[in-house]
Amino acid sequence: MKSTPPRRRRLSRRPVRRRKKPPQTPAEGEGDPEFIKRQDQKRSDLDEQLKEYISEWRKQRSKEEDELKKLKEKQAKRKISRAEEEQKMAQRKKEEEERRVREAEEKKQREIEEKRQRLEEAEKKRQAMLQAMKDKDKKGPNFTIAKKEAGVLGLSSAAMERNKTKEQLEEEKKISLSFRIKPLAIEGFGESKLREKAQELWELIVKLETEKYDLEERQKRQDYDLKELKERQKQQLRHKALKKGLDPEALTGKYPPKIQVASKYERRVDTRSYDDKKKLFEGGWDEISKDVNEKIWNEKKEQYTGRQKSKLPKWFGERPGKKAGEPETPEGEEDAKADEDIVEDDEEVEEEVVEEEDEEAEEDEEEEEEEEEEEEEEEEEEEEEEEEEEEEEE
Repeated sequence: MKSTPPRRRRLSRRPVRRRKKPPQTPAEGEGDPEFIKRQDQKRSDLDEQLKEYISEWRKQRSKEEDELKKLKEKQAKRKISRAEEEQKMAQRKKEEEERRVREAEEKKQREIEEKRQRLEEAEKKRQAMLQAMKDKDKKGPNFTIAKKEAGVLGLSSAAMERNKTKEQLEEEKKISLSFRIKPLAIEGFGESKLREKAQELWELIVKLETEKYDLEERQKRQDYDLKELKERQKQQLRHKALKKGLDPEALTGKYPPKIQVASKYERRVDTRSYDDKKKLFEGGWDEISKDVNEKIWNEKKEQYTGRQKSKLPKWFGERPGKKAGEPETPEGEEDAKADEDIVEDDEEVEEEVVEEEDEEAEEDEEEEEEEEEEEEEEEEEEEEEEEEEEEEEE
């Protein structure tokens, strides 16, 4: 069965009348002394229970306050200990920083002292070399070829000097000048002693100027000798390039000449001389390419004209394309002629293959002979260079 929805109450527009409360009657047993006694007993029990709760709460509160006080005291102690630890840590860091600065200063002083000693030794060697040059009477070569000394990173001393910064050079300059320029101790000197000191300084200036002039002249002579050696080397390289059929200036540049290859598939070295290749750039390549194209055209034309000419099949008893009055050819002759043409073509192809193999063998032999000649020339040039080096050393 279907459940019917509840009916909605219609709201009446009548004013709601409030019901009057009935008059209160006195509670039963209100005037009973036993009832009053029981009520007093209940109140006294409730008061005692409240007192117990309050006393328990006060005890709990005092315990919490004691614990809070202890925690605060502990926190204060931790703050004091942490402050002491931080103070000790700061003191330790300060001592560590001072020690590091002191070690850096000591290391710097040691490096300065080592540089000073090294520069003093270099100055002594230089003075000894100048003295030996002065004492030397016989005339020898104006330059010496010293062996390269590898530095810390595999660099020579000259390369290490070039890689130094401006600050390092200034520092070395100050160190070098500190022991080259000696301080003047002229306190308490009289007139005669001052004159002697001035005369001594003048003689030192004259000596240094003389050494400077000698070194400048020696440097000029060395520059001239180096220039002459470079020219001789260029001349030798020009002769070497001409022997190999290259441009005379091919080996004198910064980079070696490129290997020109005739074909990127065969990887054959171009053995033509420089004059032959020069003619190609002057316009000879057009003529060569024209001749090659003409030759290829003639070969293809001959091959085309000598091809097998197969006739079209007959159509309704007549061959298409046949001219009027042309005699008919029997069927067997065409097949025999085609077979003969095929045999001839095969023989020509075999002859061409044999000729190409012979040409390749000849070219390989020529290349081997050229490589042997080049190796012999290189050995001769190495022997000549070794002899020249020995002569220069002597």
